[in-house]
Amino acid sequence: MKYRRNPFLENGPLPVDVVFHPSWWHRHGGITFDEDFFYDPVRRVEAERRMERVLYERFGDLGLGRDRDRDLPAIGPVHNAAGYLVAEMLGCRVEYLEDAPPRVIPADRFDLEIDVEGALESAAFRRLMRLVAGLKSRFGYVVGDVNWGGILNLALDVRGQGIFLDMADRPAAVRRFFGRLAEFIERFTAAIAAETGTTSISVNRTVKHILGPVFLHSECALTMISTGHYEDFIRPIDCAWSERHRPFGVHYCGADPHRFADTFAQIPHLDFLDVGWGGDLRELRRRLPETFLNIRLSPVEIVGQSVREVRGAVVERVLASDNPYLTGVCCINMDDRVTDDKVRAMFEAVFELRKRYAVSD
Repeated sequence: MKYRRNPFLENGPLPVDVVFHPSWWHRHGGITFDEDFFYDPVRRVEAERRMERVLYERFGDLGLGRDRDRDLPAIGPVHNAAGYLVAEMLGCRVEYLEDAPPRVIPADRFDLEIDVEGALESAAFRRLMRLVAGLKSRFGYVVGDVNWGGILNLALDVRGQGIFLDMADRPAAVRRFFGRLAEFIERFTAAIAAETGTTSISVNRTVKHILGPVFLHSECALTMISTGHYEDFIRPIDCAWSERHRPFGVHYCGADPHRFADTFAQIPHLDFLDVGWGGDLRELRRRLPETFLNIRLSPVEIVGQSVREVRGAVVERVLASDNPYLTGVCCINMDDRVTDDKVRAMFEAVFELRKRYAVSD
């Protein structure tokens, strides 16, 4: 059987990856996520190599930890799912914690104004650029990227929950605000891509398995708004980005991405979609036949599931997506309660499915 491909995506069948929560790394690798973890050049390289070594020691037979013997000058924590820097650049306070991702404290600003130039000249961005300069002076190049969040995610950081009332009370101001956030994001990601060639590995490691850098827009907060509000305030930006940045993707970690299936289908080029746990894969595949559907297992539920249930969840969802070349599997932010056998069950189920599809392809 010949499976439909997306001409902007080059990947093997059923890529699979995992991202552990900082509590897992703190417990199993002794890694502390203080400010130096993110910004000290020596610590940055040592931490990423140590993480690769931990992965190899526990899951090397699954293909993890390939870079355990390399010093990679990664500018961002590509083994974490943490959005922090862009919010800090926009004036939010960030707390760095020992065994958790950085905590963004919303600024709760009412003015809905964004100083793009000021953000790109902020102390937070200059600190990142000092890290880049330090790594390049030692290695001659840098890799990786920094999670850039998304329009509504950042709006919640800067404005707080008042943004939902603003959509009703001052919609024109919200549109301008979102437009300025989009301008800021494009300027920021362009600066990162100019250094490393990628923008979104730190949003989801699955994009590392796709040849060509995916521009992946985090839309975690879409689950909090109606499809009408998305179409009015955010989809025009997604449509424009999908024309300028290919492959283009949407990261949707909520349980109801199928609620947006019809409106996502109207984005000119939705090449990649993160499908949150609980998403209806059959409905999404029906409406998005050329979109890579990245299946996200629940990091909370997997803790209480049996190995058999984990395997069953993977098989059920992959078969519902119904295209091994436009389907991936991941579990993001598994904490220190998850046991190794659950991780192995996820990977081994994917390996078995690859064999099954190879027979029918």
